[in-house]
Amino acid sequence: MITIALYITLAMVMIAALLNVYRLIRGPDAPDRVLALDTLYINAIALIILLGITLGTRLYLESALLIAVMGFVGTVAMAKYLKRGSVIE
Repeated sequence: MITIALYITLAMVMIAALLNVYRLIRGPDAPDRVLALDTLYINAIALIILLGITLGTRLYLESALLIAVMGFVGTVAMAKYLKRGSVIE
């Protein structure tokens, strides 16, 4: 039963990631694209964790943590760039 639930969840998160890619490409302005990219990396983290659970290994959790840290830093840098025009002052 858990295997079926994992596969259904993987499919749903993949669909959400595809919709985020669509919003990233078709976003009307830059803040919408930054928000879509932020949500896309959250979906990537979810996919990696679900893959780790499916395969039964803990190696994927470390890569999910790395993606979370890099995604947070990237989102903060993009928000600062959009607000002020430069990242480093």
